[in-house]
Amino acid sequence: MRYILPAVAAAAVLSLGPAPVDAKAPQRPNDQRPRHARSHVSLHLTSHAVLGGKGLAAHGRARPGGRRAVKLVVRGAASVVLWTRTRANGTFAVRWSPPRPGNYRVRAYAAHDARRRAAASLGRRLTAYRLAGASYYGPGLYGSGVACGGTLQPQTMGVAHKSLPCGTLVKLRYNGRTTTVPVIDRGPYVAGRDYDLTEAVKAKLGFPGVGTVQANR
Repeated sequence: MRYILPAVAAAAVLSLGPAPVDAKAPQRPNDQRPRHARSHVSLHLTSHAVLGGKGLAAHGRARPGGRRAVKLVVRGAASVVLWTRTRANGTFAVRWSPPRPGNYRVRAYAAHDARRRAAASLGRRLTAYRLAGASYYGPGLYGSGVACGGTLQPQTMGVAHKSLPCGTLVKLRYNGRTTTVPVIDRGPYVAGRDYDLTEAVKAKLGFPGVGTVQANR
């Protein structure tokens, strides 16, 4: 008898067949999920060098087009976040004036929305300058030591400044020429002058000897 009962139970299960599938079981219709278009944003600056007190425009385009929020993040000598919205064709423009001299990096971010993914532009670099009185030194002093260590030579690239820490990099601009050099010495000690350029820096900039340069510090 104990062998008959299991056999009867197995036959009953086979006669019933597989359990019916519930027709109301939830499905995942992938074709009904929201699809977000890939997004791209470009950014350009009207100038990569600006004199203190003057502004510039940051402009670009977000694709796909349509109106959406765009955030510009500025980092550097001063940091700020600027918000704007694109036009119907996806273009945007923001005017901004650096509050102080220094080096900046600007990047644009197009916001995520119901149809488009978020996107970030390439970073753009900008230098804001101030006007600084300058002179030069070198002849008659070659072979002498400088305040930050080392010996002054005709080929030495650097500047003297009264207070900037030794080794601080200073970007100078004169008549469209630029160079970045370290602070190597102390001076000048003449009223109205901020920097003493070595003779090598003077030559690279085409600086006449005494006058005004643009400096990022």
